[in-house]
Amino acid sequence: MISRVFVAFDQDAFIRDVLNGYEHLELLPRGRKIAHALHRYLPGDYETAIAILIDSIGTKLDRTENFGMASFLYLPHTFFVADFGLDHFESSMRAQYELTQRFSAEFSIRPFLERHPEATMDRLKTWAKDPSPHVRRLVSEGTRPRLPWASRLREFQKDPRPVLALLELLKDDPELYVRRSVANNLNDIGKDHPSLLVETASRWLIDATDERRWLVHHALRSAVKRGEPGALAVIGFVGDAKVSVGLCIIPKHVVIGGTATITFDITNTDSRQQRALVDFRIHFIKANGSSSPKVFKLKIVNLNPRETVRLSKTVSLAEMTTRKHYPGTHQVDVIINGTAQVLGKFELEYD
Repeated sequence: MISRVFVAFDQDAFIRDVLNGYEHLELLPRGRKIAHALHRYLPGDYETAIAILIDSIGTKLDRTENFGMASFLYLPHTFFVADFGLDHFESSMRAQYELTQRFSAEFSIRPFLERHPEATMDRLKTWAKDPSPHVRRLVSEGTRPRLPWASRLREFQKDPRPVLALLELLKDDPELYVRRSVANNLNDIGKDHPSLLVETASRWLIDATDERRWLVHHALRSAVKRGEPGALAVIGFVGDAKVSVGLCIIPKHVVIGGTATITFDITNTDSRQQRALVDFRIHFIKANGSSSPKVFKLKIVNLNPRETVRLSKTVSLAEMTTRKHYPGTHQVDVIINGTAQVLGKFELEYD
């Protein structure tokens, strides 16, 4: 692709350079290695080099979902902008505007937010009204204080109000693709500023459309999992539910790689109907013998007076990329409207 617009590009030397030590690298280091090789084989002047890269790229994405891994072709391009373009604001902004419509510039925009905060935020404010949903999504995704795979935006963790001003512009975006990103950003903000999350969510629910209500509930999901009373109150779960937990069935022994089915009864002990948010939590044993709790979403139940409902959940204990299992005693809790109580425990063992 590059050779079509820059005939002097030494393809063979570039490929040999990239492949030297490439196989043992993970995804992001591979992207950066390619970017730094591009810097060696493209013209030394950044403005010329980035123009070649942008002239060489393909067509824009024609949808917002299900485009797979093909767009990661442009990961090195975004690293090139982030690592070599910080002193060339306008040309780098133009490049990211084009790249985010083919992949995403959520990683490369972050160094510009740190080096050129005012100019970058002004540009993002303009892009919040752009016709392209990919550009609008960059506004919310690129400013996430805790974006996965990326470094934290510490200043926005301290004071997220500039980010919230951008999210206000996007909270009713016509694309779910963008609204989901807005929700994820607000969810990030809530991890550092729970009261601001609750205040924003409550305000956004006033005269809200169904689409905005979904966004708010999605933004509250981590706070709800943590059992924060303010977040629970926003979605209608106020105070301790007047319920009792009865019959509980937990396997005594579970093999690593197998499954555990947790079953228990909940009874409404009040004379009025109650609505209860029911989750449960397993305290997984870590390699050092300590435990780390993980909450599993279960169900919202509407209980008539004295009614009993049986709930059940099967949990996989197979090895995962996100969680490794270790033998030991695993405590199981039920969480009702944010209040936890112990259900029991099981022993996780090797086969």
